[in-house]
Formats: sequence, C-alpha cells, structure tokens
Amino acid sequence: MNKNIQQLYNIGLKEERTIIGLMSGTSLDGLDIALCKFRNSGSSTKIILTHFETVPYNNQFKQSVKSIFSKRQVDLEKVCLLNEWIAEQHATIIHNFLSKNNIATNAIDLIASHGQSIYHAPKFLHQHNMYGNGTLQIGDGDHLAVKTGIITISDFRQKHIAAGGEGAPLAMYGDYLLFSKPGENRIMLNIGGIANFTFLSEDLDADKIMSTDTGPGNTLMDAYVQQNFEGKFFDENSLIAQQGSINEPFLNALIANDFFEKPLPKTTGPELFNLEYVAAAKASAGITAISHADVMATLNIFTAITITNAIKKIINNKHFVLYTSGGGKHNTLLMQHIKQQLNNCIIKDMNEFGINPDAKEAILFATLANEAVCGGTTNYGKNIPSVSMGKISFPF
Repeated sequence: MNKNIQQLYNIGLKEERTIIGLMSGTSLDGLDIALCKFRNSGSSTKIILTHFETVPYNNQFKQSVKSIFSKRQVDLEKVCLLNEWIAEQHATIIHNFLSKNNIATNAIDLIASHGQSIYHAPKFLHQHNMYGNGTLQIGDGDHLAVKTGIITISDFRQKHIAAGGEGAPLAMYGDYLLFSKPGENRIMLNIGGIANFTFLSEDLDADKIMSTDTGPGNTLMDAYVQQNFEGKFFDENSLIAQQGSINEPFLNALIANDFFEKPLPKTTGPELFNLEYVAAAKASAGITAISHADVMATLNIFTAITITNAIKKIINNKHFVLYTSGGGKHNTLLMQHIKQQLNNCIIKDMNEFGINPDAKEAILFATLANEAVCGGTTNYGKNIPSVSMGKISFPF
C-alpha cells in the first residue's frame, strides 16, 4: 500500500483527529484558521476548537485577487499563477500560526482548505442552456500539502455540483452534524459577503433541512465603502449608515430582482450583487443625487429585509432561535433591523456553543474534511445531496 494512503487510513481510525480548517471569503479581509479536535463522525461528531485566528491579508494579496475576482473576462495567465501563489501564501500563514502557538507540524492530521472563490456561476445566473452549475476556487491543494507537509483536503464544492447541487451553501452539512438539537427549531445565519442560513428542525428530521443563500450580506456595503471612503474597508460600527436615511425608491429598486422571487434553496454571489447592481438600482429609481450615508442606510436595510424575507418563507410562524455568525453580526444597525423584521425573535450567536462566531465557516470546512476521511454515511434528507466532499492531496 502507498504510504500516503496508509497514513490517511490510520488517521481515519484514530480516536481523535486534529484538523486545521481554512476559510477565505469574498470579503478578502483575511484567512480564518481554526484548529479543531474531532472525535467520531456523522451525527456523533464531537468538536473542540482549541485555537482560532484571522490573519489579515496585505494590500498586495487583496489587489491580486480583486483583479480576477467575480469578473467574466480576466487575464487567464494570472488566474493560473494565482492558483499556486495563493496556496503558497496560505502555507506560509499556517507555518507562522503553528510556530506562534508552539504546535509541531506532525501534530496536525489534516488541513481543510476552502480556497479562494473567484467565480460562482449557478445556471440561473449564466443562463447557458448547454452548461450546468459552476463554481471556481483557487489555491491549489497539492501546493498547500507539499509546502506544509500535511495531507490537505480541498475543492469541496465540486462534488456538491456533481451530485446535483449548486456548489453552495455548504454550511448545512456542518450545521446539521454539529448544531441540531431536539426540541428547538434553529436558524443558523451566517452573514459573510453573501448571507446564508440553515434551518434545523426541532425533530431532527433531515428531510426538513433547508440551507440557502438569501442575497447580499456585507458585499454591497463593503464594496461601496471601499469605493467611496479611502482607507476604509467596511462600515465599522455602522457609523456611516446610522448617519443616513432610507431612500424608499432606491430600496424598492434594489429588491426588484428575479433572484428574490426564485424558490429556495438558491445560491448567488458578487457576480450579481456588486457596484453595477447598485448603480442600476439608482438609475431605475431615477436617483441622480444621493448622499453616501443614505446609500449605506438603504443598503443596510436592503440586506436585512432580504435575509428576513427568506427566513420567513421557511419558519411559517414556528418558534425558533436565530444563531448568528460571520462579519455581518458585528454590524449593529444590520442586526437591529433583522431583529425588528423578525418581530424581535431570540437572537444568539456561536458563543452559545463555546465557539468564536468568526470561526464558524473554518470549523465547518474542517468538519467536511473529517467526514471525507472517516464519515460519509450520513443521510442529509431530500433537499441536499448526501455526499462527502473534498479532493485529497498528499505532501510527498
């Protein structure tokens, strides 16, 4: 037997596995690193988060990715080069993380790498009849494995598409395994660049799982701030939005998109929700002059309304608890709007589970890696493909 396969086999048999989960989202703020201890798999999965850090990206990294991010026409040579280069940057970050925390490389069983999404193309968006759903994440797993010396599992979204999904959102797999609880209906809301949630039924019925994107999370607000406020990357503490007023014609134009009429589940990305979308909504509303604060106030409520409208379609007046994660949970005005739109429902965050809310997505990909190696038998019901995901890269 190949020694790499033997090592992977032995990892699958271990009583406890140590897995690093990596997440780099569409906001490009940095690389989330979650060091997790796993026991068991499937519905018996037990996890402890031992270390977490978000390592900010420098401007060179951000500008390099932005040059090819969510664009239909890009420099193909640069895509090719960045596929390897991003993996190398992530490997360096991992080495620094392990050194900083006095953790030996051989203490890590697996790396679970989401990679960097550069384009998401569900069929409803690209509308080419001869093609199905598509998505592309770069940051090659082989380079990451070789540079770190650790078996790496990556490129998770392709199996989901191959099995009939759209490649997103994948949060439902980890949400169901880690956070389902008898007697409590739960909405696990993650507000990243794009907002998504998973509904978990109080009776643990897998057929009732629903996981969907809702539309923009932070992506429109962040993009607008970066375009119009030099040196700022997001609306910290909602300070800009709180100075503005909601422009109703603009808000109505933002909401008037076929995406919001599509049945759940569905996925989307910055390929649709971008600054061109904002400009088109302004034009549709006949707006020729509007303050930056009013734009931000309107984008803020727009995000809240589209999130809560989707949630209302699922809960059907059921009692539920909303658990939040992602950068958007730190936007005080956004969370205020969400609570008001949901009739002041109970809102908690991942601290209820002893987990840093910012670590959730990295943890979920670590969970997918754990399933890829020693699980893969869970039935996730009729709404999502019951598959294990990820491609395996050996370090030597």
